[in-house]
Amino acid sequence: MSYDVIVIGAGFAGLAAAHRARRAGLTVHGFEAGDDVGGTWYWNRYPGARCDVESVDYSYSFDEDLQQEWTWSERFAAQPEILAYLRHAARRFGLYDLFELATRVAALRYTGSAWDVTTADGRTERARFVILATGSLSIPNIPAIPGAGDFRGEVYRTAQWPAAPVAFAGKRVGIIGTGSSGIQTAPEVAREAAALTVFQRTANYSIPAVSAPLPAEEIAAVKAGYAARRARTRRGLYGSPAHDPHPVPAPQLTPAEATRVLQERWAYGGVYFARTFLDQMSDAATNRIAGEFVQGQIRRIVRDPAVAEDLVPADHPIGTKRICTDSGYFETFNRPNVRLVNLRRDPIERIEPGGVRTATGLHELDVLIWATGFDAFTGAAARMDIRGRDGVALSAIWSGGPLTYLGLLVPGLPNLVLLNGPGSTGPLANMVLCAEQQIDWVFDLLAAAGQRGAAAFDVAPGAAERWSEVVDEAARRTLFPKARSWYLGSNIEGKPERFMPYAGGLGAYVDLCAAEADAGYPGLTFG
Repeated sequence: MSYDVIVIGAGFAGLAAAHRARRAGLTVHGFEAGDDVGGTWYWNRYPGARCDVESVDYSYSFDEDLQQEWTWSERFAAQPEILAYLRHAARRFGLYDLFELATRVAALRYTGSAWDVTTADGRTERARFVILATGSLSIPNIPAIPGAGDFRGEVYRTAQWPAAPVAFAGKRVGIIGTGSSGIQTAPEVAREAAALTVFQRTANYSIPAVSAPLPAEEIAAVKAGYAARRARTRRGLYGSPAHDPHPVPAPQLTPAEATRVLQERWAYGGVYFARTFLDQMSDAATNRIAGEFVQGQIRRIVRDPAVAEDLVPADHPIGTKRICTDSGYFETFNRPNVRLVNLRRDPIERIEPGGVRTATGLHELDVLIWATGFDAFTGAAARMDIRGRDGVALSAIWSGGPLTYLGLLVPGLPNLVLLNGPGSTGPLANMVLCAEQQIDWVFDLLAAAGQRGAAAFDVAPGAAERWSEVVDEAARRTLFPKARSWYLGSNIEGKPERFMPYAGGLGAYVDLCAAEADAGYPGLTFG
């Protein structure tokens, strides 16, 4: 069949895009690889999975009735509640009818001013426009460790966790990886397992989630003031209005006062601890004060001084790798059944049938959990065979690193849109609100193309390169490039390293997108 719009992915962004397309009177069809809607929150069902943005902000703003009828139970929602919310939204707006579930897209070809979208089972549908809502963090990173397929016990990946409960009682469990998923999983596993071994290559900063139940009066106040809250959110740096930075740089405060401010943010919890001070991500002195505070908290919590030192991050400024949020991660290492293996000192040599062998010997295991992150920003698009104008492949366009205009459009791929792609704020801000803003911009663009009588739009020559310079300059004004992180693709062997998200803040990004539209889309061509 032929449609106006095909949407690939049924997470927050994909569901909202399909809803917007139908509201615009367009025919729309969607594909989702999972057996249900939810995207990231469908696949990442590992124990302890929780959002690090407050629930009342990490939610749709496009429908006031939905905002009023849904009541979040916790400040930072856990995975089951977020998935329930997305299922509710999909049912409420009839979006299940628009998506083919359990259907993976294998290839896209641009021919004759439209896209042929071919699924893994060989079926092809056609659409004038394609929206890739495939997620910034959706393709698991599988490290090339010798013997990875040889382990005889149970194997799980946090990014593809089974729907059925996993029992750890009486078992020896190993977790490889200490990013967000490993840090959130470890405390849950440790409570049940006979023994837990955490294999850590890089120590990460983590802040308590402090996810208390939301008081009824707070929920009522949020719902009464949602319009103003959303407006303020879109003008801010990070998409969460509860986190205005302290106005005075930390070095200008007394040590006692700086500690008090940091302690308040620590007690509040959440990822926006990284923005306790306005210049925390741009000034090395301020950042060092914040980092030393958290290092002190780790040393205070973990009783064994040697283990504490292994858990203290030493190779990057705080926040330059995404800060994790946890529910008792550092306290977990006070348990007698938990052991930390520092892979910098005792590296993995291979995986064996009975466990993980490091330089010092074999760690015998019954269960192995891979919590090794994602091929961020580009992984989902890159694994599809996408060929645009004149048959040019996306892999060729991105051979030197991702190239986009406004984080939305790729030169040479007419009528194809990325949501939360490289060059957008992506995970540096509230991705739900960023996706909504992008979706509104995209459908305004579709309307503008129609008014011009244009069958297609594409990125003008040089526009994507100029946008890359904007993204690079925004990153240079921060400390982000000082860490080797998935923001740069450093975790994927052979991937060109380039800071991928726009680090200038959500408000500035919204303004730049609006300026492009207001000026008549000078960065695009129509034909």
